[in-house]
Amino acid sequence: MDPTMFRMPFADVLARLAAILETLGFTPARANTCAHLFAETTCDGVYTHGVNRFPRFVATIRNGSVDPAAEPVCLSAFGALERWDGRRGPGNLNAQAAMDRAIALARQHGIACIALCNTNHWMRGGTYGWQAADAGLIALCWTNTMPNIPPWGAVTPAIGNNPLILAVPRPNGHLVLDMAMSQFSYGALETHRRRSQPLPVPGGFDSAGQLTRDAAAIEASQRALPIGYWKGSGLSILLDSIAAVLALGNATHQFSTDPLLETALSQTFIAIHPAAVGDPGRHALIADEIVASVHAATPDSPDTTIRYPGEQTLRLRVENTALGLPIDESTWSTIMEMPA
Repeated sequence: MDPTMFRMPFADVLARLAAILETLGFTPARANTCAHLFAETTCDGVYTHGVNRFPRFVATIRNGSVDPAAEPVCLSAFGALERWDGRRGPGNLNAQAAMDRAIALARQHGIACIALCNTNHWMRGGTYGWQAADAGLIALCWTNTMPNIPPWGAVTPAIGNNPLILAVPRPNGHLVLDMAMSQFSYGALETHRRRSQPLPVPGGFDSAGQLTRDAAAIEASQRALPIGYWKGSGLSILLDSIAAVLALGNATHQFSTDPLLETALSQTFIAIHPAAVGDPGRHALIADEIVASVHAATPDSPDTTIRYPGEQTLRLRVENTALGLPIDESTWSTIMEMPA
Protein backbone atom coordinates (compact mmCIF):
# COMPACT_ATOMS: atom_id res chain seq x y z
CA MET A 1 0.00 0.00 0.00
CA ASP A 2 1.17 3.55 -0.76
CA PRO A 3 2.90 5.01 2.36
CA THR A 4 0.80 8.19 2.00
CA MET A 5 -2.35 6.13 2.65
CA PHE A 6 -3.91 4.80 5.84
CA ARG A 7 -6.85 2.49 6.53
CA MET A 8 -10.34 3.28 7.84
CA PRO A 9 -13.36 1.05 8.46
CA PHE A 10 -15.84 1.00 5.59
CA ALA A 11 -18.71 2.11 7.84
CA ASP A 12 -16.82 5.16 9.09
CA VAL A 13 -15.94 6.29 5.57
CA LEU A 14 -19.51 5.73 4.40
CA ALA A 15 -20.97 7.74 7.26
CA ARG A 16 -18.67 10.73 6.68
CA LEU A 17 -19.26 10.89 2.93
CA ALA A 18 -23.02 10.53 3.32
CA ALA A 19 -23.16 13.30 5.93
CA ILE A 20 -21.29 15.66 3.58
CA LEU A 21 -23.61 14.84 0.69
CA GLU A 22 -26.68 15.61 2.77
CA THR A 23 -25.36 19.13 3.36
CA LEU A 24 -25.07 19.49 -0.42
CA GLY A 25 -28.71 18.76 -1.15
CA PHE A 26 -28.92 14.95 -1.33
CA THR A 27 -31.78 13.19 0.40
CA PRO A 28 -30.55 10.82 3.13
CA ALA A 29 -31.26 7.75 1.00
CA ARG A 30 -29.51 9.12 -2.11
CA ALA A 31 -26.62 10.41 -0.01
CA ASN A 32 -26.12 6.95 1.46
CA THR A 33 -26.26 5.23 -1.93
CA CYS A 34 -23.88 7.70 -3.56
CA ALA A 35 -21.46 7.50 -0.64
CA HIS A 36 -21.63 3.71 -0.71
CA LEU A 37 -20.63 3.68 -4.39
CA PHE A 38 -17.54 5.77 -3.60
CA ALA A 39 -16.55 3.61 -0.62
CA GLU A 40 -17.26 0.39 -2.54
CA THR A 41 -14.97 1.52 -5.35
CA THR A 42 -12.11 2.05 -2.90
CA CYS A 43 -12.89 -1.29 -1.25
CA ASP A 44 -12.51 -2.96 -4.66
CA GLY A 45 -9.06 -1.41 -5.13
CA VAL A 46 -9.89 1.30 -7.71
CA TYR A 47 -8.44 4.04 -5.54
CA THR A 48 -8.33 6.76 -8.21
CA HIS A 49 -12.12 6.72 -8.66
CA GLY A 50 -13.28 6.01 -5.12
CA VAL A 51 -12.88 8.11 -1.98
CA ASN A 52 -9.84 9.86 -3.45
CA ARG A 53 -12.12 11.24 -6.22
CA PHE A 54 -14.73 12.51 -3.75
CA PRO A 55 -13.36 16.07 -3.31
CA ARG A 56 -13.50 16.58 -7.09
CA PHE A 57 -17.08 15.30 -7.10
CA VAL A 58 -17.99 17.81 -4.38
CA ALA A 59 -16.35 20.58 -6.42
CA THR A 60 -18.57 19.74 -9.42
CA ILE A 61 -21.66 19.97 -7.22
CA ARG A 62 -20.57 23.35 -5.89
CA ASN A 63 -19.84 24.75 -9.35
CA GLY A 64 -23.22 23.64 -10.69
CA SER A 65 -22.04 20.90 -13.05
CA VAL A 66 -23.88 18.28 -10.96
CA ASP A 67 -27.43 18.76 -9.67
CA PRO A 68 -27.72 16.61 -6.51
CA ALA A 69 -31.53 16.57 -6.65
CA ALA A 70 -31.91 15.58 -10.31
CA GLU A 71 -33.08 12.06 -11.21
CA PRO A 72 -33.16 10.54 -14.71
CA VAL A 73 -36.35 10.50 -16.77
CA CYS A 74 -37.36 8.38 -19.78
CA LEU A 75 -37.66 10.39 -23.00
CA SER A 76 -38.66 7.66 -25.46
CA ALA A 77 -38.98 3.88 -25.68
CA PHE A 78 -39.32 1.17 -28.30
CA GLY A 79 -39.46 -2.35 -26.89
CA ALA A 80 -36.15 -3.12 -25.19
CA LEU A 81 -34.53 0.16 -26.29
CA GLU A 82 -35.04 3.29 -24.21
CA ARG A 83 -33.57 6.80 -24.19
CA TRP A 84 -33.19 8.61 -20.87
CA ASP A 85 -32.17 12.09 -19.77
CA GLY A 86 -29.87 12.18 -16.75
CA ARG A 87 -30.72 15.86 -16.15
CA ARG A 88 -27.14 16.47 -15.03
CA GLY A 89 -27.70 14.48 -11.86
CA PRO A 90 -24.95 12.62 -9.96
CA GLY A 91 -23.27 10.39 -12.52
CA ASN A 92 -22.93 7.30 -10.36
CA LEU A 93 -26.59 7.40 -9.28
CA ASN A 94 -27.73 7.96 -12.87
CA ALA A 95 -25.60 5.08 -14.14
CA GLN A 96 -26.82 2.73 -11.43
CA ALA A 97 -30.44 3.60 -12.28
CA ALA A 98 -29.78 3.11 -16.01
CA MET A 99 -28.27 -0.34 -15.47
CA ASP A 100 -31.13 -1.27 -13.14
CA ARG A 101 -33.54 -0.38 -15.92
CA ALA A 102 -31.52 -2.34 -18.49
CA ILE A 103 -31.57 -5.39 -16.19
CA ALA A 104 -35.34 -5.17 -15.75
CA LEU A 105 -35.95 -4.84 -19.49
CA ALA A 106 -33.50 -7.65 -20.33
CA ARG A 107 -35.38 -10.00 -18.01
CA GLN A 108 -38.49 -9.17 -20.01
CA HIS A 109 -37.03 -9.17 -23.54
CA GLY A 110 -33.79 -11.17 -23.21
CA ILE A 111 -31.67 -8.13 -24.11
CA ALA A 112 -32.03 -4.41 -23.46
CA CYS A 113 -30.26 -1.13 -24.17
CA ILE A 114 -30.55 2.14 -22.25
CA ALA A 115 -29.12 5.25 -23.91
CA LEU A 116 -28.47 8.00 -21.36
CA CYS A 117 -27.84 11.62 -22.29
CA ASN A 118 -27.09 14.71 -20.20
CA THR A 119 -25.43 12.82 -17.36
CA ASN A 120 -22.17 13.20 -15.42
CA HIS A 121 -18.97 11.27 -14.72
CA TRP A 122 -20.00 7.81 -13.54
CA MET A 123 -16.84 7.39 -11.42
CA ARG A 124 -15.81 3.68 -11.68
CA GLY A 125 -17.44 2.21 -14.76
CA GLY A 126 -16.81 -1.33 -13.55
CA THR A 127 -19.41 -0.76 -10.84
CA TYR A 128 -22.20 -1.22 -13.38
CA GLY A 129 -20.66 -4.37 -14.83
CA TRP A 130 -20.56 -5.90 -11.34
CA GLN A 131 -24.13 -4.69 -10.79
CA ALA A 132 -25.39 -6.60 -13.82
CA ALA A 133 -23.28 -9.70 -13.14
CA ASP A 134 -24.56 -9.84 -9.54
CA ALA A 135 -28.04 -9.94 -11.06
CA GLY A 136 -26.99 -12.85 -13.32
CA LEU A 137 -26.78 -10.83 -16.53
CA ILE A 138 -24.09 -10.17 -19.11
CA ALA A 139 -23.32 -6.46 -19.50
CA LEU A 140 -21.69 -4.03 -21.90
CA CYS A 141 -21.60 -0.34 -21.05
CA TRP A 142 -19.52 2.68 -21.91
CA THR A 143 -19.37 6.44 -21.59
CA ASN A 144 -17.85 9.23 -23.61
CA THR A 145 -15.57 11.77 -21.97
CA MET A 146 -13.93 15.11 -22.58
CA PRO A 147 -11.19 15.07 -25.26
CA ASN A 148 -8.05 13.86 -23.49
CA ILE A 149 -6.29 11.63 -26.06
CA PRO A 150 -4.95 12.61 -29.49
CA PRO A 151 -6.37 10.52 -32.35
CA TRP A 152 -3.73 8.28 -33.88
CA GLY A 153 -1.31 10.42 -35.85
CA ALA A 154 -2.33 13.69 -34.12
CA VAL A 155 -0.59 15.69 -31.40
CA THR A 156 -3.60 17.41 -29.82
CA PRO A 157 -6.38 15.73 -27.77
CA ALA A 158 -9.58 15.26 -29.78
CA ILE A 159 -10.97 11.90 -28.61
CA GLY A 160 -11.89 10.58 -25.15
CA ASN A 161 -10.56 7.71 -23.10
CA ASN A 162 -14.19 6.48 -23.15
CA PRO A 163 -14.16 3.59 -20.62
CA LEU A 164 -15.67 0.31 -21.82
CA ILE A 165 -16.98 -2.34 -19.42
CA LEU A 166 -17.86 -5.96 -20.22
CA ALA A 167 -19.11 -8.44 -17.63
CA VAL A 168 -20.05 -12.14 -17.56
CA PRO A 169 -21.70 -13.59 -14.44
CA ARG A 170 -20.15 -16.65 -12.82
CA PRO A 171 -20.98 -18.20 -9.42
CA ASN A 172 -17.27 -18.72 -8.73
CA GLY A 173 -16.37 -15.09 -9.46
CA HIS A 174 -17.67 -12.81 -12.19
CA LEU A 175 -15.54 -11.88 -15.19
CA VAL A 176 -15.50 -8.07 -15.35
CA LEU A 177 -13.31 -5.96 -17.62
CA ASP A 178 -13.13 -2.20 -16.98
CA MET A 179 -10.84 -0.51 -19.48
CA ALA A 180 -10.17 2.99 -20.76
CA MET A 181 -9.20 3.69 -24.36
CA SER A 182 -5.83 5.03 -23.17
CA GLN A 183 -3.11 2.57 -22.19
CA PHE A 184 -3.26 4.11 -18.71
CA SER A 185 -6.15 6.15 -17.34
CA TYR A 186 -5.33 9.66 -16.22
CA GLY A 187 -5.98 8.51 -12.67
CA ALA A 188 -3.27 5.87 -13.06
CA LEU A 189 -0.89 8.46 -14.56
CA GLU A 190 -1.51 10.73 -11.58
CA THR A 191 -0.82 7.89 -9.14
CA HIS A 192 2.49 6.98 -10.79
CA ARG A 193 3.52 10.63 -10.99
CA ARG A 194 2.80 11.22 -7.30
CA ARG A 195 4.82 8.13 -6.37
CA SER A 196 7.64 9.05 -8.79
CA GLN A 197 7.27 5.58 -10.29
CA PRO A 198 7.79 4.77 -13.97
CA LEU A 199 4.92 3.13 -15.81
CA PRO A 200 5.41 -0.62 -16.42
CA VAL A 201 5.19 -0.04 -20.20
CA PRO A 202 5.16 3.14 -22.33
CA GLY A 203 1.91 5.01 -21.76
CA GLY A 204 2.21 7.98 -24.10
CA PHE A 205 4.47 10.53 -25.73
CA ASP A 206 6.59 13.25 -24.16
CA SER A 207 6.81 16.81 -25.53
CA ALA A 208 9.48 15.68 -27.99
CA GLY A 209 7.16 13.03 -29.45
CA GLN A 210 9.01 10.07 -27.93
CA LEU A 211 7.22 7.15 -26.29
CA THR A 212 7.81 7.30 -22.55
CA ARG A 213 7.10 5.58 -19.24
CA ASP A 214 7.26 8.94 -17.43
CA ALA A 215 3.71 9.68 -16.25
CA ALA A 216 4.44 13.35 -15.55
CA ALA A 217 5.78 13.86 -19.07
CA ILE A 218 2.61 12.33 -20.53
CA GLU A 219 0.38 14.53 -18.38
CA ALA A 220 2.37 17.58 -19.50
CA SER A 221 2.20 16.71 -23.21
CA GLN A 222 -1.46 15.52 -23.03
CA ARG A 223 -0.46 12.77 -25.45
CA ALA A 224 -1.69 9.61 -23.75
CA LEU A 225 -1.28 6.49 -25.89
CA PRO A 226 -4.47 4.83 -27.19
CA ILE A 227 -4.67 1.10 -26.53
CA GLY A 228 -3.65 -0.79 -29.64
CA TYR A 229 -2.39 2.44 -31.25
CA TRP A 230 -4.72 3.19 -34.20
CA LYS A 231 -7.15 0.44 -33.15
CA GLY A 232 -7.81 2.05 -29.77
CA SER A 233 -8.15 5.42 -31.45
CA GLY A 234 -10.80 4.04 -33.80
CA LEU A 235 -12.61 2.25 -30.99
CA SER A 236 -12.75 5.47 -28.96
CA ILE A 237 -14.32 7.33 -31.88
CA LEU A 238 -16.96 4.63 -32.43
CA LEU A 239 -17.87 4.32 -28.75
CA ASP A 240 -18.34 8.08 -28.62
CA SER A 241 -20.41 8.00 -31.80
CA ILE A 242 -22.72 5.18 -30.71
CA ALA A 243 -23.31 6.68 -27.25
CA ALA A 244 -24.07 10.15 -28.62
CA VAL A 245 -26.21 8.95 -31.53
CA LEU A 246 -28.33 6.54 -29.45
CA ALA A 247 -28.84 9.07 -26.67
CA LEU A 248 -29.21 12.04 -29.03
CA GLY A 249 -26.71 13.62 -26.67
CA ASN A 250 -23.35 15.31 -26.67
CA ALA A 251 -20.19 13.91 -28.23
CA THR A 252 -16.60 14.24 -27.02
CA HIS A 253 -15.80 17.31 -29.13
CA GLN A 254 -18.57 19.24 -27.33
CA PHE A 255 -17.17 18.86 -23.81
CA SER A 256 -14.98 21.25 -21.85
CA THR A 257 -11.38 20.14 -21.35
CA ASP A 258 -11.62 21.26 -17.70
CA PRO A 259 -12.36 18.12 -15.60
CA LEU A 260 -14.49 20.19 -13.22
CA LEU A 261 -16.71 21.29 -16.11
CA GLU A 262 -17.01 17.91 -17.85
CA THR A 263 -20.79 17.46 -17.86
CA ALA A 264 -23.78 16.41 -19.98
CA LEU A 265 -22.10 13.15 -21.08
CA SER A 266 -23.65 10.36 -23.17
CA GLN A 267 -23.62 6.72 -22.01
CA THR A 268 -24.85 3.30 -23.17
CA PHE A 269 -25.95 0.38 -20.96
CA ILE A 270 -26.64 -3.03 -22.51
CA ALA A 271 -27.81 -6.02 -20.48
CA ILE A 272 -28.28 -9.58 -21.76
CA HIS A 273 -30.21 -12.27 -19.87
CA PRO A 274 -28.41 -15.54 -20.76
CA ALA A 275 -30.84 -17.70 -18.80
CA ALA A 276 -33.54 -16.67 -21.29
CA VAL A 277 -31.94 -18.80 -24.01
CA GLY A 278 -30.37 -21.73 -22.19
CA ASP A 279 -29.41 -23.62 -19.06
CA PRO A 280 -27.68 -21.32 -16.51
CA GLY A 281 -25.62 -24.27 -15.33
CA ARG A 282 -24.15 -24.67 -18.78
CA HIS A 283 -23.32 -20.96 -18.93
CA ALA A 284 -21.45 -21.23 -15.63
CA LEU A 285 -19.56 -24.32 -16.80
CA ILE A 286 -18.40 -22.55 -19.98
CA ALA A 287 -17.17 -19.56 -17.96
CA ASP A 288 -15.40 -21.87 -15.49
CA GLU A 289 -13.65 -23.69 -18.32
CA ILE A 290 -12.45 -20.39 -19.79
CA VAL A 291 -11.06 -19.30 -16.43
CA ALA A 292 -9.35 -22.68 -15.98
CA SER A 293 -7.68 -22.36 -19.38
CA VAL A 294 -6.42 -18.87 -18.50
CA HIS A 295 -5.01 -20.08 -15.18
CA ALA A 296 -3.31 -22.98 -16.97
CA ALA A 297 -1.25 -20.65 -19.18
CA THR A 298 2.50 -20.69 -18.54
CA PRO A 299 3.63 -17.46 -16.78
CA ASP A 300 6.49 -15.46 -18.27
CA SER A 301 8.35 -15.46 -14.93
CA PRO A 302 8.11 -17.15 -11.51
CA ASP A 303 6.77 -13.91 -10.02
CA THR A 304 3.90 -13.54 -12.50
CA THR A 305 0.33 -14.42 -11.51
CA ILE A 306 -2.08 -15.14 -14.35
CA ARG A 307 -5.52 -13.66 -13.58
CA TYR A 308 -8.83 -13.31 -15.35
CA PRO A 309 -10.48 -9.84 -15.45
CA GLY A 310 -12.14 -9.23 -12.08
CA GLU A 311 -10.04 -11.70 -10.08
CA GLN A 312 -7.84 -9.02 -8.52
CA THR A 313 -10.94 -7.04 -7.56
CA LEU A 314 -12.33 -9.96 -5.60
CA ARG A 315 -9.03 -10.40 -3.74
CA LEU A 316 -8.76 -6.71 -2.84
CA ARG A 317 -12.40 -6.59 -1.79
CA VAL A 318 -11.78 -9.27 0.83
CA GLU A 319 -8.53 -7.66 1.98
CA ASN A 320 -9.89 -4.12 2.26
CA THR A 321 -13.10 -5.25 3.96
CA ALA A 322 -11.04 -6.98 6.64
CA LEU A 323 -8.28 -4.39 7.10
CA GLY A 324 -10.09 -1.15 6.25
CA LEU A 325 -10.23 1.09 3.19
CA PRO A 326 -6.88 2.53 2.02
CA ILE A 327 -7.30 6.32 1.87
CA ASP A 328 -4.86 9.06 0.94
CA GLU A 329 -4.02 11.14 4.02
CA SER A 330 -4.21 14.52 2.28
CA THR A 331 -7.51 13.60 0.62
CA TRP A 332 -9.03 12.56 3.92
CA SER A 333 -7.87 15.81 5.53
CA THR A 334 -9.71 17.69 2.78
CA ILE A 335 -12.83 15.57 3.36
CA MET A 336 -12.72 16.18 7.11
CA GLU A 337 -12.65 19.94 6.50
CA MET A 338 -15.94 19.78 4.57
CA PRO A 339 -19.17 20.68 6.41
CA ALA A 340 -21.10 17.60 7.51
